[in-house]
Amino acid sequence: MLWGGFEGELELRRARDGGSRLRGRFPYNKPAVLSDGGRTGRPRKEVIAPGAFSYRLDMPDEDIHLLVGHSYDRPLASRKAGTLDFKDTTEALIFDATITEEMQRVSYVQDALTAISAGLILGISPGFRIPPARAVKNAETVEDEGNDPARGMHNAIIRTIWAALLYELSLVTRPAYPEAQVESRNWSPNAGGVVVPEKPDAGLRRTLNRWRP
Repeated sequence: MLWGGFEGELELRRARDGGSRLRGRFPYNKPAVLSDGGRTGRPRKEVIAPGAFSYRLDMPDEDIHLLVGHSYDRPLASRKAGTLDFKDTTEALIFDATITEEMQRVSYVQDALTAISAGLILGISPGFRIPPARAVKNAETVEDEGNDPARGMHNAIIRTIWAALLYELSLVTRPAYPEAQVESRNWSPNAGGVVVPEKPDAGLRRTLNRWRP
């Protein structure tokens, strides 16, 4: 499973039936910085294109969860339970979750709602997988950002995700990519300066590596 991230735009409201309503917005075309490149490397960024999650979103029988911290042991709502709805626009993926009165009695749910109200949980992070090349060609592309410091462009390597299988959205304190996931992406320019994925080392299994052999 791969994770993206974005900070902000969570809105929590109390409902008359004793439950709570939580709305969140994950924007498209917003570059996420995976790595600043350190001292010698190149910055790495990732962008999720509009409609990238449409495959599973358009299949109502495919369940999608709202979780705390990417943990399926800490669910808040789900589409199959009838407590999670989506609106997919060209600008963002918007979700509306109903946190039932019963769920609010659960300790981790109370903690999450309190943290949201206190402004400590601000991040929205989707959990997704890239479909295999045999199913979707060019589900992701990689390119050089170019150099224009005035516009925040510093020759970063940018990966754009055009199609992904969305399984869950999570509420997180910091919508950042774990270092293990950054490493699993394996970006590097070849001798001609073209950005290509490195092959995993022989005998080394990288379960999070989205590049296919």
